[in-house]
Amino acid sequence: MNLSLLIILPFLTAAAVLFCRGLKQVRIVALTGSVAQLVLSVWLLFAYCSERAAGNHSMMVFENNTAWFSGLSIHYHVGVDGISIAMILLTAFVVVAGILVSWAMEKLSKEFFFLLIFLSLGAYGFFISLDLFTLFFFLEIAVIPKFLLIGIWGSGKKEYSAMKLALMLMAGSALVLIGLLGMYYATGSFDMLQISQAHIPLATQYLFFPFAFVGFGIFAALFPFHTWVPDGHASAPTAASMFLAGISMKLGGYGCLRVATFLMPDAAHHYAPVIILLATIAIIYGAFATMMQTDLKYINAYSSVSHCGFVILGIGMLTQTSVNGAVLQMISHGLMTALFFAAIGMIYSRTHTRMVAQLGGLLKVMPFISTLFVIAGLCSLGLPGLSGFVAEMTVFMGSWQNPDAMYRLATILACASIVVTAVYILRAAGKTVMGPLPEGYANLTDATWNEKMAAILLVAGILVMGVAPFLVNQLIGPGTEHIMQQVGQVINPK
Repeated sequence: MNLSLLIILPFLTAAAVLFCRGLKQVRIVALTGSVAQLVLSVWLLFAYCSERAAGNHSMMVFENNTAWFSGLSIHYHVGVDGISIAMILLTAFVVVAGILVSWAMEKLSKEFFFLLIFLSLGAYGFFISLDLFTLFFFLEIAVIPKFLLIGIWGSGKKEYSAMKLALMLMAGSALVLIGLLGMYYATGSFDMLQISQAHIPLATQYLFFPFAFVGFGIFAALFPFHTWVPDGHASAPTAASMFLAGISMKLGGYGCLRVATFLMPDAAHHYAPVIILLATIAIIYGAFATMMQTDLKYINAYSSVSHCGFVILGIGMLTQTSVNGAVLQMISHGLMTALFFAAIGMIYSRTHTRMVAQLGGLLKVMPFISTLFVIAGLCSLGLPGLSGFVAEMTVFMGSWQNPDAMYRLATILACASIVVTAVYILRAAGKTVMGPLPEGYANLTDATWNEKMAAILLVAGILVMGVAPFLVNQLIGPGTEHIMQQVGQVINPK
């Protein structure tokens, strides 16, 4: 299969949107292109499974390696494993849902859908890249569209939030670039597979690992560089919030795992205590900070800081099970937080408020939207049968495999945060959808057809992962095992 289609298709869709006339054409072209991306992603999944069934156990499949700037050893080298495919599918799900949720967007609709689809192009290119320069190129593609989406279509202090997000993510990109250049000058190559086989000197790893990991970590809300998350998410339009939390933050987690940890394994062991400490602080701080919030978007934004802390914790623990849990948490959080922001956007478009104190009784007039809100909340607090439970339990089990007392203390503290999560989720859900209906809310309408389709798509992903986690685990397992073999500490690979 030609992986370049994952880049070409969004590019053609975005270009076609610019030539559309009228809102109706823009909607149809954007939705058709995003659905085609989803179909292509599912086709890639089945093609990958067929390759595995046929006995192809290569680390990466469907590789394409073409010289780009040969003088600098820069290649257009792409390929996928199960982890990449899981991220690609997540991206496709969120993009289709985002297009559907934004169906009523009338302000500069052509430009809005163009930027949203262009974001997906950057994400697809990032997840399939096996050349560090190409990977960095696609990482950068996604920054400016985020700035414009928030600055133009956002709400509240949107200019401040857009500038803060752009500056912090560009700072993260600068740190990533320093880390990548350090690996390049140590090995003479940007090729990830070649670098993984050429042992980078310890001194170089110790020097450049923090740049790469912290740089990607900024995208993944690594404490204390998480401050762009609440403002950026709260000010962004609904679809942009879905993409920021559902996909963009996963670029950071994926980079921490695939680039920093995989290519500099000795440094990953060396800095593991610091990573685990920061992750534990993020989990606890994010949970308690969320309890103080009264705005629904800020509640979801701060909870994302806590949930992404589980991703960093799983990576830092460096066991097969914990890394599996980190990837599962990336997928689960992507689906759950996209659904949460979609439900919040639906509520806000009808009530014109996101303040919990001004809401109540919505279950009586908006049963479908209220149900979505509750499902997203229950997934966030880790209810069995939903994806959040599977992901967090896998992280906890993998973390406990580390016998070190400090690591086990971190695991206990992370587990305890679930109680705090339950408090703020149940309180927000109870005050929002239950109780008396405020005056003037009696004639509110429930979800439209497009909103229902978006929600069903995301809920289906949450339920499939929650009920049949072995399907996702079988997909990502070989990829995480390859990474852990490189790290050199495979515990319970099965």
